[in-house]
Amino acid sequence: MQVQKTNWNGLRLTLACALLVAFAAAPLHAQHYQDLYDFNCDSGCTPYGILIQGVNGNLYGTSSSGGANNLGTIFMVSLTGAYTDLFDFNSTTGAGGGGLTLESVDKNFYGTTSGTLFQFNPSANAFAVMYTFSSTDGTPAGPPVEGKDSNLYGVVGETPYRFTVSTATLELLSNPVPGDPSGPLFAASDGYMYGATENGGHLEAGEIFRLSTTGAIKKLYAFTDEDDGANPNAPLTEGIKDGNLYGTAHIGGYYHDGVYGTIFEMSLPSDNLGAGYNFDGSAGTNPTAGLLSASDGNFYGTTNAGGSNDLGVIFEWQTGGSYFELFDFSGNGGLVPGATPNTAIMEDTNGMFYGLTSSGGANGAGVFYTMTPASPVNHISLCCNWFVVLDQPVTIVGQNLTGVVNVYFGSVQAQFRPGSDTYLIADVPSAAIDGLVTVTLATGEQIESQRSVHILPKITNLDPSSGPVGTQVGIVGGGFSGTTKVAFGGVAAANFTVVSPALIQATVPVGATTGKVEVVTLNGSARSKETFTVN
Repeated sequence: MQVQKTNWNGLRLTLACALLVAFAAAPLHAQHYQDLYDFNCDSGCTPYGILIQGVNGNLYGTSSSGGANNLGTIFMVSLTGAYTDLFDFNSTTGAGGGGLTLESVDKNFYGTTSGTLFQFNPSANAFAVMYTFSSTDGTPAGPPVEGKDSNLYGVVGETPYRFTVSTATLELLSNPVPGDPSGPLFAASDGYMYGATENGGHLEAGEIFRLSTTGAIKKLYAFTDEDDGANPNAPLTEGIKDGNLYGTAHIGGYYHDGVYGTIFEMSLPSDNLGAGYNFDGSAGTNPTAGLLSASDGNFYGTTNAGGSNDLGVIFEWQTGGSYFELFDFSGNGGLVPGATPNTAIMEDTNGMFYGLTSSGGANGAGVFYTMTPASPVNHISLCCNWFVVLDQPVTIVGQNLTGVVNVYFGSVQAQFRPGSDTYLIADVPSAAIDGLVTVTLATGEQIESQRSVHILPKITNLDPSSGPVGTQVGIVGGGFSGTTKVAFGGVAAANFTVVSPALIQATVPVGATTGKVEVVTLNGSARSKETFTVN
């Protein structure tokens, strides 16, 4: 059943309307579920952590047990269910199970075990421990994520860290997060990374926080263990339509003394937590995996319990408040094999949904399943960072890409090089501005990304590179749209004009000294490699 509510404002929710029947729309929400692979503990079992699409079109993940040492594995699975164990975790690496991140700089996977940060090269099938956390650091909260600066960020214990891929160095950052993180961070379109903690806050019910690439922490919302929920123990996600943050709380909520959990929405940048959905016990309880923000604008997720078999459900939720129970997990057999999912559903670029359960299936060790949405959306994606810079080669992932004849960043055409049917390499054009990425096939079909690319500023040269105060200087590069500041040697220019995304005309200000030129935009900042000489 669905209950529509007003916003929380940290207080008890009021019902905005009576109970509505929300499960009767089968023709509009017709779905198909298929168990593609049943895990067994001779190879990896009890899969845990995120699934991720590789550039070869296969999906990659980790299991938390099974394998040669019963400490879990890294695995690859095709879209038809062909399964391959790639690496067995051992006593040196630590137990696996957090999932993987595909990094844009070197195209390697990165992840964490119970005590290490590791790199896995899928081409060479090579595993390497990059950093071993100390016993006092705590346990890593899932794999790191890539920030807009192309470094990897994560949390171990309550301490955020930065891993610089180019130098293979890890730095523990000084500002702690407000509690025990409940999963990996989420890199949002505003350039910040967001996370939730299972505890912390003034009522120890959990808190949402924000991390910048400089290591600054901002506490955004403390849960009250009332209608907003408590103990959010899954990663956050971002709405495709509105750019707000969405997540789930494992317990709390309006019903049955707050034991069933909630779906919540946080508007950005206001940081207000608004009305979502309160699980009521009739259609799934206690979500633990987080939400998929799908191409159709709706959200899909799972619960760890509830449903007709008390083994969890798959659901669809719409931001207007409508909740649809799609499938009840049926355990080791039945129509929907699987149970107790702890992994968020993911959407492949073919428009199909894929997921994992940690138990159930023929062997009771978990399943890899697919779900066909009502209207699959074929799309492309970027590997693996939506913040890009002029002349940077960007990997575009999708299907049928050997037939691409044009690539556009927004309305600007880009040079590209075919890779395979599942990826190509494109260069960010100097005139590009923030917007969707589009590829055009020889058939004339256009396929878009579901997220916008964000162009980071870059200065390539200064014309002229010297002159007195009052000199007009052409700052050449890219990503200049939305420039908010230009500075010479640290002194802000009072007069500048963004002629195009690739050119700024700025006047050397009074007080300027010899030094670098800096451009600041809404996406970030850039400094010139050459020095401007004030004479």
